Amino acid sequence: MNPKIKEEALKMDRLLESIKIQAIDYLNNIASRPTSAETNFKIETSLSQQGLGASETLTEFNKRFEPVMVASSGPRFWGLAVGGTTPAAIMGDWLATIYDQISYSVGGHGDNSALIELETIELFMDLLNLPKNYWGGFVTGATMSNFTSLAVARQWVGKKLSQDIAKNGITEKITVLASAPHSSIFKSLSLIGLGSNNITIIKTEQGNRESIDLVALESEIQNLKGQPFILISSAGTVNTVDFDDLETIAKLKDKYDFWWHIDAAFGGFAACSDQYKHLLNGWENADSITVDCHKWLNVPYESAVFFIKEEHKLLQVESFQNSNAPYLGNPNEELNFMNLLPENSRRLKALPSWFSLKAYGKEGYKEIVENNIRIAHQLGEFIASNPYLKLLAPVRLNTVCFSLANENDTQSFLYLLNNTRQVYMTPTVYKGEKGIRAAIVNWRTSDKDVEMVMNLMQNIFRENPDLCQVIDL
Repeated sequence: MNPKIKEEALKMDRLLESIKIQAIDYLNNIASRPTSAETNFKIETSLSQQGLGASETLTEFNKRFEPVMVASSGPRFWGLAVGGTTPAAIMGDWLATIYDQISYSVGGHGDNSALIELETIELFMDLLNLPKNYWGGFVTGATMSNFTSLAVARQWVGKKLSQDIAKNGITEKITVLASAPHSSIFKSLSLIGLGSNNITIIKTEQGNRESIDLVALESEIQNLKGQPFILISSAGTVNTVDFDDLETIAKLKDKYDFWWHIDAAFGGFAACSDQYKHLLNGWENADSITVDCHKWLNVPYESAVFFIKEEHKLLQVESFQNSNAPYLGNPNEELNFMNLLPENSRRLKALPSWFSLKAYGKEGYKEIVENNIRIAHQLGEFIASNPYLKLLAPVRLNTVCFSLANENDTQSFLYLLNNTRQVYMTPTVYKGEKGIRAAIVNWRTSDKDVEMVMNLMQNIFRENPDLCQVIDL
């Protein structure tokens, strides 16, 4: 045994205690930690022969890298829809690392942690009010959730055309329809061989909407003359959290033969609120659904789920089976995740979600969701009342999309705002206009935080009169 590893294994309690102290300090001071940082360290390219040992390595990390760790899980990091991590989720994540389970199967393979994943999926479906004719699994994020769902959709279309695409590849174009898809949809289509350019974009509804125009959609469907296709719906668009009319699309599914996938990465959490759950009416008729856990579920990064109708499980096995690896078990085994989703090597990703769902329940997540939405509306009201700012779209849920009166000043304003390092937002483009996007999904975010941000914005205008152009009505 390596002597350093042997020695450190005997003093693991001290090593973990030092990490615990550092972690608590970070969490206790996260509200005052910068939301962005400059990096000027030099990347090392050679590895020492003997190694530093764990304690010295921590010292080097704290010297070189820790100072540039930003408060991405803090209350004012409003870019990329990054949630925080609840205390229970942190507990679950630490234990997932300690136990280091190979979470893929139940029974006969030396690891039963997949049972935790199955239970977590059941709890998650209950939180979102999804019927029990779905099942699911954990993947690394919305991109892989969309990828998984669309790979099964591809196999479904192939079977309709009497083809086994998973085995024999794509021999003809498969039609994909969408209106305002997330960028991960394009990446997923590229990865599964359908082609990121081979997506037909249906126009959106008139007015300040990103939802699909249903008349245009049905017209396009009729033009396909019975050809099977994939429809991708939005349950919370990236810029304005707009929702397609899922109830009407469900009725279209009764008339036409298509695979219906819903990207509900964070919009799916509207189901937690009595005030907003109607936005998801009809989604229980979809074939597959994407929901991102490291957004509004507030668990550590690299966590999302897919929900796919139970009736399609055989198509999943056909899409992801390990048919040439007998040591990994029977590809048709009911509870073998390795044959049901992309990754073979999987840690117990479900455990942080299980801890958080069990710890806070339906009321806890309802409070997180409704608090974030209320704060987003508060920020939206401030922007609407400010003569130098304009809302690009109504605040529908938890994301605020806005710009300056003079569009060309928008990026300069965003630079100055982010450079305060007390808040972080991202640039965007909405209907051809440069904008700023603030996505609020963190359990820590409070009225105090939005008041601080509004004051920062007002200070920027006071200190930069060249940005103070009034909206021309």
